Amino acid sequence: MNGCALSLLVMSLFATATLAQQARLLVAQKGEQSLAIVDPAAGKVLGVVAEGGVTGHEVIASPDGRTAYVPIYGNSGVGKPGTDGRTIVAIDIATQKIVNSFEFDHGVRPHCPVFGPKDGLLYVTTELDKTITQFDPKTLKVVGTIPTGQPESHMLALSHDGRRGYTANVGPGTVSVLDIQARKVLKVIPISGNTQRIAISPDDRWVFTADQTKPQLAVIDTKTDAVSRWIPLEGIAYGTAPTPDGRWLLVTLPDKNKIAVVDLKTMQVVRSVATGVNPQEVVVQPDGKTAYVSCMTSNQVAEIDLGGWKLARLIATGKSTDGLAWAAGE
Repeated sequence: MNGCALSLLVMSLFATATLAQQARLLVAQKGEQSLAIVDPAAGKVLGVVAEGGVTGHEVIASPDGRTAYVPIYGNSGVGKPGTDGRTIVAIDIATQKIVNSFEFDHGVRPHCPVFGPKDGLLYVTTELDKTITQFDPKTLKVVGTIPTGQPESHMLALSHDGRRGYTANVGPGTVSVLDIQARKVLKVIPISGNTQRIAISPDDRWVFTADQTKPQLAVIDTKTDAVSRWIPLEGIAYGTAPTPDGRWLLVTLPDKNKIAVVDLKTMQVVRSVATGVNPQEVVVQPDGKTAYVSCMTSNQVAEIDLGGWKLARLIATGKSTDGLAWAAGE
């Protein structure tokens, strides 16, 4: 290899490595059956990865920020007729290509992916089987399953010590408490006639899930595994996410086109911030300075300045923007 060719090769490898090291925002474009990779600094989509003509609702990034995992749920809503997804795809964020996939031997409607904070495993809700499935993320091979004891276990939150799991079971309107190591259900907590999404505080003290029948948020005490209080809201809530310092909880209000901000010291709403139309999921940057909110109907992601509590900008994304994930830089 001559000097010029070697120089070009080194430059190419350096460019690829640099790309992989940048923080990225991952956006599930449900209406386009694709994943958007967004440069959060520039506020623009860098690339779009097709998922094979089927629909993924949620996404998670590997802890090193290099790989995105998208469960392919299908073309229906929870409890509604439609296709039953059975696939999970792994996408290399730098090259924007699918690099691995796993297919169940039957439809399970895989949905919410979460990384285990201690064991490094990939956890995915497998709704139709009433289970959580554990994967080795490097091989995408199944290493275990955890029953939830309830149908429609749609969303999952794991405690930061890796010992407990909590699923939002939509149609039954319950939350299942799971012993992760023993792989068993510890308790099923009644919430309402219908509940959606779930989040856990950074200190593992509280679990939050939205009542879909009334404008209120359930606060579960993890010491008693029972609803300890309700937080009244301006509208029906959906997604929730705490800030890394544990001070605030951000709550999407789809019918109000805003997020509510809950003070976790008083468990009361203290302010709200406008978003795009029909906000769904919210993720917070690790430094706690910025939050991103998927806005399904306006096909945008709202960037929220958490220092000034204001809408910083709206980032144009694909049709029916839904699940979000933060891919860390190096």
